[in-house]
Amino acid sequence: MILSRFWSFIIAGSIIYLLVMLSTGRLYTIGQVVNGKQNDPVLVAEMPVKDFQTGDTAFYSALLQSGSTGIQQGDTLYLLNESGTVQVTSGKQPADGIFMTCKNTLLDIWLPLIGYLTFFCGLLNLLSASNALDKLARFMTPLFVKIFPELPKGHPAYGFMTMNFAANFLGLDNAATPFGLKAMESMQEENKNKEVASNSQIMFLCLHAAGLTLIPTSIIGYRAAQHAANPSDIMLPCIITSFVGTIAALIFVSIKQRINLLNGAVIFFITGVSAIIGLLLIYITKLGGIEKMHFTGNLSNAVLLFIILAIVLYSLLNEKVFKLNQTNIFDSFVTGAKDGFTTAVRVLPYMIAMLVALSIFRNSGLMEIVMKGIRATMSIFNVDPQITNAIPVALMRPFSAGGSRGFMLDAMKTYGPDSLTGQLSCLFRCRRDDFLCSRSLFWFSKC
Repeated sequence: MILSRFWSFIIAGSIIYLLVMLSTGRLYTIGQVVNGKQNDPVLVAEMPVKDFQTGDTAFYSALLQSGSTGIQQGDTLYLLNESGTVQVTSGKQPADGIFMTCKNTLLDIWLPLIGYLTFFCGLLNLLSASNALDKLARFMTPLFVKIFPELPKGHPAYGFMTMNFAANFLGLDNAATPFGLKAMESMQEENKNKEVASNSQIMFLCLHAAGLTLIPTSIIGYRAAQHAANPSDIMLPCIITSFVGTIAALIFVSIKQRINLLNGAVIFFITGVSAIIGLLLIYITKLGGIEKMHFTGNLSNAVLLFIILAIVLYSLLNEKVFKLNQTNIFDSFVTGAKDGFTTAVRVLPYMIAMLVALSIFRNSGLMEIVMKGIRATMSIFNVDPQITNAIPVALMRPFSAGGSRGFMLDAMKTYGPDSLTGQLSCLFRCRRDDFLCSRSLFWFSKC
C-alpha cells in the first residue's frame, strides 16, 4: 500500500507540477520529460533570428557564423537552426525521458542482470540438490533450538530457514522469499493463534529482514550493470552492516521474548563472526588508501571465488546424490539457473515502473526542490552533500525494496557507481528485505 501510494504520488505530483509550470510560463516545453536524454541541453526559449538583427549586431554576426556549435554564454547556449529560429538552451536535463528510461532500463540494466541472477541461482540449486543445505540445517540445530525455543527439535522449518538464510547469505534477494514463505507456513502449523504471529515467526521475520549477507549478489549485479570499476567493492561494508543489523534484531527480539542468549551455541556464533569481522577491520584500518582498496577488492573477489569453488567441489564429492535423483551436477545447475531467469523476468516490471516514475520526478524539478530542503537541513550538521544524495535510498528502504532499488539505480546512474553517493546507495539498499515484504510473509502463511 505504501509503495503504491508513493509511486502514484510522485507521478501525479510531478505531472501536475509540470503542467502548472508550463501554464504559468515558467517552463517553455515539457517534451524533454517524454523524449529527452540525460545531460541534453534544456530548451528554455525559441526566437526568430530577426529579433537579434536590431539588437547587438556583433552578437548577430557571431551567431550567423557559429554554425552547429552556437554561442555559449555561461550556462546558456544560443543555436541557430536551419529554419531560421534561434533555440536558447540552459542547463542540462537531470534524467532520461520516459522512452529513453524504458529503453535503457531494458538494455543496460535488466539484460546484464539476467546473467548474474541466472548464474548464482544455479549455484544455490547445487547447494540444495547436493543436500548441503540439509546438512547445514543439522549443523545449525544447536543454534536454532536456542533462538526458536518454541519449535521442537528437527522441525521442518529449520531446513527452510537455513535455505532462506543461505539465500540471504549469498545475496540472492528473490530466491530467499520462497524459502521464507515455506518456513512461515511450517511454523504456522505450530502456531496456536492463527491470527497472530508466533514468537518463532516474529524472530524469523526480524532475522530475515536484517538479512546477514556474505555476498550481496544482486547489488554486485546492479553495480556491474552500471559499469562500476570494482562491482564487489561494496561487499565488506555490506557484511559489516548486515551483521550489526542481525545482532541488533536478535538482541531486541530476545529481550522482548525473554530468550536467554547467554548459552554456548549463541555466544560461540556471535563471538566467532564478530572476531572475524573485527580482525578484518583492524587489519584494514592499518592499510593505506591504495592498499586498502587493493585488499578489500581482492578479499571480496576471493571470497566469491572460494564459495563458487566450495559449492562445485562439494557437488563433485557427492555426485552420487545427483545420480540417485536421476540428474547430474550440470543439469541441476541449469535447473536452478532457469529459476534465476524467471526471477529476472519478474523484477523487470518493478524496475520499469519505479525508474520511469523517478525519471518524471527528477525531470519535473520536484526532486531537486525536495533535495535542496534536505541538503539545507543536513548542512546545519556539516553533512557531506554526497551523503545527502544517498538519503532517498535509506528513507525508502524500510518501506519498499522496489522503491529503494529504483532510487539506488537512479543514484548510480546520476552520480556514478563508484562515487560516494553511488556506493552509499548500494550500502543502504543491501539490507535483504523491507518491512512490507516481511509482513507479507506472515500474511501469505495464513492463506
